[in-house]
Amino acid sequence: MTRPVIWKAPSPLPGFSLSLGFTVAYMSLFVLIPLTALAIRPWENGLDNFLAVVTSPRALAALRLSFVAAAVAAVVNAVMGGLLAWVLTRYEFPGKRLADAVIDLPFALPTAVAGIALTALYAQNGPIGGLLAPVGIKIAYTPVGVVVAMIFVGLPFVVRSIQPVLQDLDQEVEAAAETLGASPLQTATRIILPAILPALLSGIGLAFARGVGEYGSVIFIAGNMPLRSEIAPLLIVTQLEQFDYAGAATIGMAMLILSFLILLGFNGLQGAIARRGA
Repeated sequence: MTRPVIWKAPSPLPGFSLSLGFTVAYMSLFVLIPLTALAIRPWENGLDNFLAVVTSPRALAALRLSFVAAAVAAVVNAVMGGLLAWVLTRYEFPGKRLADAVIDLPFALPTAVAGIALTALYAQNGPIGGLLAPVGIKIAYTPVGVVVAMIFVGLPFVVRSIQPVLQDLDQEVEAAAETLGASPLQTATRIILPAILPALLSGIGLAFARGVGEYGSVIFIAGNMPLRSEIAPLLIVTQLEQFDYAGAATIGMAMLILSFLILLGFNGLQGAIARRGA
């Protein structure tokens, strides 16, 4: 007996199955499997050892410095990055293309080179640090230096997130607000800020994530003193050098959990803003 032929409508997305399979395999190989290994390794010595490592004074101090410094740097970049994006999109001036290209320099510059350059600038015998030292301000080899390095590496994320939105924002809306008697501050807070807020939050989240995991540009300027200027990535490297792989994975797991929760909050806030705007 012949079986009835069942007609199947063609997929509206040709190659969907192949693309989906490739995407899942790629994500599994480079993201899911490494994260799974990271999640499994800390529990080799049991829950008590995991809690002992995470709650040790040195680990708590390193995690606090990494996350607080990254948050401060992200806030600074939100303000200064917004101003830079505004200037680059609203004004014409000599050297604009050069200034626009310099924004991307932290992407291309090796982080170790950036750390050495920042240390040379902000050390007490450097051009900038020498000017600040007589008034009692020390940047290099302090937590302030960590913030400075994170500002440097995180700035492009904020600028490049906001810049396209500002370019697409119709300037006639701003002119109409000015015609209706709105002050520059009212225009900025009621017209421009709501339009760029989702992109701004995205840039802040990216800058924060980059700062938390930054290593190369920070270790040279931080001073790396335990309980004072030691960042969490450096503590992980120290644990690895001592062949304490479970301890290193424990610190990494703690960073992963905290970063995931913070970025999840950013995504939730972006979604709430998008729903309110719709």
